[in-house]
Amino acid sequence: MGQDYKPGSKKDLFVKKIQRTVVMMGRYTEQVPDCPCGNVIGLVGVDQFILKSATLSTSDEAHIFHTMKFSVSAVVRVAVEPKNAQDLPKLVEGLKRLAKSDPLVQCSTAKTGEHIIAGAGELHLEICLKDLEEQYMKGASIKVSEPQVSFAETVTKATAEPDVCVSKSPNKHNRLYVYAEPLGDELSMAIEENEIRETDEAKVRARTLADKYDWDISEARKIWTFGCQPDARANLLVDATKGVQYLSEIKDSMVG
Repeated sequence: MGQDYKPGSKKDLFVKKIQRTVVMMGRYTEQVPDCPCGNVIGLVGVDQFILKSATLSTSDEAHIFHTMKFSVSAVVRVAVEPKNAQDLPKLVEGLKRLAKSDPLVQCSTAKTGEHIIAGAGELHLEICLKDLEEQYMKGASIKVSEPQVSFAETVTKATAEPDVCVSKSPNKHNRLYVYAEPLGDELSMAIEENEIRETDEAKVRARTLADKYDWDISEARKIWTFGCQPDARANLLVDATKGVQYLSEIKDSMVG
């Protein structure tokens, strides 16, 4: 059972057989038929179904152990690529193993095709890159870009005059007013956990927002886009105008 599992659902739930139970003895492993409580053992056959952490149980009614919460987040990013193109499969497999081994590191692929590694700081990234190159890629060389730090800002209260952003069209005949207000922690968490997605049917999503989060149903039906992946997804651009014609013609200019 992964971290997204909820009792009674099949999401993030895998029913598999344990192939072997082993005790780690230094460099060696000793296979055992069973093991009493209080010991650390290794289980063979479930690694491909676990990302960072999971709960294993023989009961159909078990609840998961919640993952640990950390006071830091992955804010420093680098792009990596192999020096030799033939080592690309090693890099992809190495990133998967790195993501499983470290609870804080985040590995992703950008729209440009770059492989991104994000860590809690430059020292953390340096250790992750060393492990990636020496352990998970078996010595294959990689190129690493300059580290970039992503700054995170948020909205704490609704925008009021005179802080509303105003933009004029090139012909100066039209004005676009944009204001911001906080979504709320519950809605932000629902978006982060994929309970509310951009791909959901608009009417069903609008009804959910109206019933659970007290949204105006007409505004909930006019969500233009969600925030940028991967860190700013819990943001919404909403058409809150009334009686304005042809506004949809500028949507492509507003949604990147």
